[in-house]
Amino acid sequence: MVDERRLARLLQGVTDELAYLHARAADDRAALRADEERLSGLKYRFVTSIEGVINVAHHICASEGWGPPADNADAVRLLGRHGVLDGGLAARVARAVGFRNLLVHRYAIVDDDRVVGSLDQLDDLDGFVAQVAGWLAKESGG
Repeated sequence: MVDERRLARLLQGVTDELAYLHARAADDRAALRADEERLSGLKYRFVTSIEGVINVAHHICASEGWGPPADNADAVRLLGRHGVLDGGLAARVARAVGFRNLLVHRYAIVDDDRVVGSLDQLDDLDGFVAQVAGWLAKESGG
């Protein structure tokens, strides 16, 4: 059974990171790209928000006995297979895990335009939080 308090804290952490990213989405994009310090902060916030998503997914998979997932993206896809997330959202958020891997492990040179452009794709992470919170409310009878 999922630890409701822990899951709520994890979701709040993702929400807090997303608030920062949403605020940056309203910033002047050219100025953001030109400011190495702000761009580094943006990359960090993407990493921490998606890391929070991964933590949520692994907590649910472990608590519900749906694992072990093959990898972090699979943990998100498992949420889709078990009805926590709709399938399309699960697939898109699993791709966001790949973006996090790119930022963390520097598998390739990260295109700063891609990072800034990702500010236009926050709806999937918002949807993740909303759908997991809805699932949690149903699970807890609320």
